[in-house]
Amino acid sequence: MSAQELLDQAAACKETDPARAETLYKQVLEIEAASNQQESALAKLGELYRDQKNAEGVAQLITLSRGFMSSTAKAKTAKLIRTLLDFFNAIPNSQQIQIAVLKDNIDWAKQEKRIFLKHSLETRLVSLQLDTAQHKPALKLIDTLLTELKRLDDKLILTEVHLLESRAHLSLRNLPKAKAALTSSRTAANSIYCPPYLQSALDLQAGILHAEERDWTTAYSYFFEAFEGLSSLGEESALGAFKYMLLCKVMLNLPDDVNSLLTIKLALKYAQLREVESMRAIARAHQNRNLADFEKALRDYQEELTTDPIVRSHLTALYDTLLEQNLLRIVEPYSVVEIEYVAQIVGQERQAVETKLSKMILDKVFYGVLDQGRGCLIIYDEPEVDTMYGAAIDTLEQVGKVVESLYAKTVKIA
Repeated sequence: MSAQELLDQAAACKETDPARAETLYKQVLEIEAASNQQESALAKLGELYRDQKNAEGVAQLITLSRGFMSSTAKAKTAKLIRTLLDFFNAIPNSQQIQIAVLKDNIDWAKQEKRIFLKHSLETRLVSLQLDTAQHKPALKLIDTLLTELKRLDDKLILTEVHLLESRAHLSLRNLPKAKAALTSSRTAANSIYCPPYLQSALDLQAGILHAEERDWTTAYSYFFEAFEGLSSLGEESALGAFKYMLLCKVMLNLPDDVNSLLTIKLALKYAQLREVESMRAIARAHQNRNLADFEKALRDYQEELTTDPIVRSHLTALYDTLLEQNLLRIVEPYSVVEIEYVAQIVGQERQAVETKLSKMILDKVFYGVLDQGRGCLIIYDEPEVDTMYGAAIDTLEQVGKVVESLYAKTVKIA
């Protein structure tokens, strides 16, 4: 039976009998066949394993494909191995297997002296290490990659690696280095044709960095650019960019804009999703300054609001601000108030309220003292600034200047 007949039979029974289709695809790989037929068999077998969520199968297939790749052009090899690695994306909890496969294939690429493929695989490995919070190994590999890429002057991969470097430093809360790496990435991208997906990724990272600096207006503009670019490419990550857009409007205290954003053409398909509904619930709670509604939204949409570290960190800050505003509203009419009473009204544990009040006093949000013996908060009026001391110092400085001027004139006369 010819290779083409085997491929046709496998395609026919792929849905009804996956085990037989797998056997037929493997037969194509074992017999002498045209390179395009073997390449098709590898891709189809990878799709089969992907649909079955078989990460081990995809890993073995990539190792098996090396024999085929040894006899093909280097550019075609890189494309094929990237296609096979992409099948992991649809398989949940496959990151560790993918990392092991990547390390194995990087070693193979070094032995075969396939430098371009090695750099491509190492870039993918860095991305996975960042996704699994392996920041130190990622930064070490980034340093090695940057040294090699600058020598080869490969601007495209250099753009990707600098972008990954920015992500790594951001994860470690090193904003100056994250911004510097993003600037380097943009500089490299400006000298080449930057693919739309990579440009959107640059815009997304720029928005995230501006959001970290609380520049929500600029961050929103970058997120909007990223959302448009990713939506036009049909990427699933467009939803993440849209969530960040909504987050910016929440942080700017513009809840009406949250609803109006859902009416734009590109956003219509996301309007009914739980990820978007979660941001609407947060916007309503923030608008009403209602801490209970805010906590309810965090509970009801826990998965949607806590899995993304960017959203989680900013909502934590927003919750802290909202708690502060509620505490100020409660204690404002009093000169002395029981901490237990404040905790009951705000719906928080006494220890958490006491800690927050202490921090607010230290930050001079209001003036007061905690009397822990009585369990009370004593609030003082804001002290008036006495300007007399400063005015006296200024007067003495002016008198000093006059005396020095007169002394200079007497010296000249003498």
